[in-house]
Amino acid sequence: MTRIVPLDTQTVADRLEGALPGSVEARTPNDIRVKLDRLVEVARFLKTTPGLDFDYLVSVTAVDYYPHFFELVYHLVSMQHHHSLVLKTRTPDRERVVVPSLVGVWRSAELQELEIYDLMGLVFAGHPELRRIFLWDEFRGHPLRKDYVEEIIPLPLPTEPAEPLG
Repeated sequence: MTRIVPLDTQTVADRLEGALPGSVEARTPNDIRVKLDRLVEVARFLKTTPGLDFDYLVSVTAVDYYPHFFELVYHLVSMQHHHSLVLKTRTPDRERVVVPSLVGVWRSAELQELEIYDLMGLVFAGHPELRRIFLWDEFRGHPLRKDYVEEIIPLPLPTEPAEPLG
């Protein structure tokens, strides 16, 4: 069985900066954070560059850092080289929650971006069919956001007592 190992983020960040200057915002031993407006070109670079070849997007999720910003976290794998990478980006604030879709780079982003849109309210520009997939169209808000307030609708009370069971 082949083991997937994390690729050295310093090496990847250096290659990104060499090819796409100014695209890397921060790096840690575990991940690389890139500028939101450079996300698509960074993703294409990571997928198509020999030696990196991140051909599979395992998962994408959103983290709500209320009251400041949202962070998107992408877990990437190279099936050819058996290495992985965690790629991150942030929205500038909570008001501008439009981020570029990566469906054009990795098809596996399609369903995961729909989930984030439905439950967190981030809009993916360029997504082929952005719509709710878990909640109904009339549902107001996005329940996984930390600032979500549930609207409580009182149910009508029965006019007569319920029949006892049994």
